[in-house]
Amino acid sequence: MSTKRFTSCEEANHSCDKMQYKEATLWEKVKLNLHLIWCAACRKYSKNNAKLTNLINHKEVKLQASEKNKIQSAFEQELAKQNNK
Repeated sequence: MSTKRFTSCEEANHSCDKMQYKEATLWEKVKLNLHLIWCAACRKYSKNNAKLTNLINHKEVKLQASEKNKIQSAFEQELAKQNNK
């Protein structure tokens, strides 16, 4: 059985998200780690997920309304780019 068939990238990312909130089962953790051995894209997703969690849990950010609007606009532009790919 190939590792690729063992778990899909979509399933691996879902397990990664569950691990972030300490909701993943032992079997999901095992399958995710096996998947991460060969899948660079999911390793990057997992790494970015960990960074985001770390930032959210350890850093309080207070923004003014104008800064929030600027970030929201940049986010929407980037999202539109990704949706057009």
